[in-house]
Amino acid sequence: MSQIMSSSSSKSGEAMWGGARERLRRELGDAVFDAWIGPLELLSIDSTEIRLGAPKLFVRNWVSNHYVSRIERALSVEGCRRRCVSIVLAPPKVVIGGGLPRDSKAFSAPAVAPVHEVSIEGSAEPRRGLWNRVLHPAQSFESFVVGPSNEFACSAARAFAEGENNETSLLYLHGGFGYGKSHILNATALEARSRGRRALFLGAEDFMRQFLGALHRRETLMFKEELRAADLLLIDDLQHICRSSSTISEFLHTVNAFSDLRRRIVIAADRSPEAFDALGADVRSRLSGGLVIALGKPDRETRLGIVKLRLQEFARHRPHVAFPDDILERIADLEDASPRELVGVLTKLATYADLTKKPVTLCLAEEAIGQRGMPGRKTGIEDIQRKTAEFYKLEVRDLHSKERSRRVARPRQVAMYLSRELTMRSLPEIGRRFGNRDHTTVLHACRRITELCTMDPLLRQEVDFLKQVLSKRSEIR
Repeated sequence: MSQIMSSSSSKSGEAMWGGARERLRRELGDAVFDAWIGPLELLSIDSTEIRLGAPKLFVRNWVSNHYVSRIERALSVEGCRRRCVSIVLAPPKVVIGGGLPRDSKAFSAPAVAPVHEVSIEGSAEPRRGLWNRVLHPAQSFESFVVGPSNEFACSAARAFAEGENNETSLLYLHGGFGYGKSHILNATALEARSRGRRALFLGAEDFMRQFLGALHRRETLMFKEELRAADLLLIDDLQHICRSSSTISEFLHTVNAFSDLRRRIVIAADRSPEAFDALGADVRSRLSGGLVIALGKPDRETRLGIVKLRLQEFARHRPHVAFPDDILERIADLEDASPRELVGVLTKLATYADLTKKPVTLCLAEEAIGQRGMPGRKTGIEDIQRKTAEFYKLEVRDLHSKERSRRVARPRQVAMYLSRELTMRSLPEIGRRFGNRDHTTVLHACRRITELCTMDPLLRQEVDFLKQVLSKRSEIR
């Protein structure tokens, strides 16, 4: 057994270990460092060996198998050469009064994941770590308006945050744009962190960019370790992950790894797992095996609760802004509007009242509501055909053809229905734009899609998704 450090060597040994720790923190990131390197303490050092103590057997085994070479390299850079590193179980600390050791915080999960940057060797720009996302403190469960359309999803997410519902490790939420999916994920992460759990919240774009960057730098192992340091992983906007086969493969490995480790994943997307053709049957099957919950359109009472809550938040900073109830009720009457659109109309009116110091009248509210449906460029039948064909993996010419197979006929009916709903074109004109079809064919298609949407939730989600995409495209042009 090596000698305990003498007082003459203690200062240099501690200095080298302190420098190595900072180097390892930069290399590994705060999450991985706090989990595995932070708990280690320098026990002894001699001419051939450095002994580091781990607080638990599991930590000792994991560090011995995965990080010894990194520790040796970091110590070598700090001037501690020709010494091997041994990880041993640290002797228990004697604490007067029976309290916890003073450094026991080193291995406890942080209440809030840290924001950090990891330097890349040879690059002037720092690499943003996985844990850099700052949660929105206002998007909590307390500020989420619960109604029949989202009650199940909100309750399930809260149970995941609290560590309940051990029967499944995966929660999958899907719904239209602006229905509150991101709010629920943010609230779940906040609640989990308040309970001392490591909750990692990523957008699908963040996951894809970080993984491809690690793949380019040959640091995929570091990426995996940093990702799997989380107790709860939350991924938003899964639809954006479908552009890279390697990213999809890594995503599946991540889902399987969290399941094997009995940890939790919460995923949000704009459609159900079955609607993701680009993900592959294996990924769709894996996602469908979790708890899949759809967020629907809020009812009028929920919409009214949303606008009232947002007005209260606005008035908290600008007390002079107040609306009469009839204006709030008029905004809540917008059945086709998502919660995000309702808040947009409310914010516009509140900002007008704040800047002009004039009262908001019902006439002004009607004007703001009317402008909501006036995009800079109207959606055309060509836009609808192109986007529908793209969604169903067809060519636009298929929609014009005489083919009557279900693979083509149903998307053609959807496109006709959307042309009737989103444009001012007459039935005969729509029929002419779909291969010179009769207006009765268009009328039958519209009636058929309307009927199917009441019976087939998946088709209804597809039609709603296409409506939102086409409306969004018209607004930004």
